[in-house]
Amino acid sequence: MTKKDKFDQLERFILENQQAHYRLAFSYVKNKENALDIIQEAIVKALKSIDRLEEVKYMKTWFYRILVNTAIDFIRKHQRVSIMSDEILDLHLPSSENTVHDFDLQDAVDNLSPTYKTIIFLRFFEDLKIEEIAEITGENVNTVKTRLYAALRKLRVELGEE
Repeated sequence: MTKKDKFDQLERFILENQQAHYRLAFSYVKNKENALDIIQEAIVKALKSIDRLEEVKYMKTWFYRILVNTAIDFIRKHQRVSIMSDEILDLHLPSSENTVHDFDLQDAVDNLSPTYKTIIFLRFFEDLKIEEIAEITGENVNTVKTRLYAALRKLRVELGEE
């Protein structure tokens, strides 16, 4: 496959999944402008490193890994999370069946560490398989399962269900 073919497929993938990418970036920073900056930076990184993508069938996990790492790097650089009211949040989030209406749950997920938050978001909001999450995070499957269960346990405690 030529480099141009990879560019074309990456462009199509980004355009077809832009809402999912926005939701993922927004889940880290809770700010429209910062989320868009993260997405833009991730796209630039992906375009620059398109040669490293050996098989196009792994484009989704490859790009999600870039996006997640870019979001975590952004948080580390800025060491802050913007808080906004639920009304403003509702205006910026795309309406879809994945929208969380339980704000206690949303707050509990936001309070998780980036590692746990990534796994919860990818598993339940993006409906990715454990194996795909392992590929995105660069961890083995058992580590992802352990962290998923630990994150769920923390959420149950936070929500007072345990």
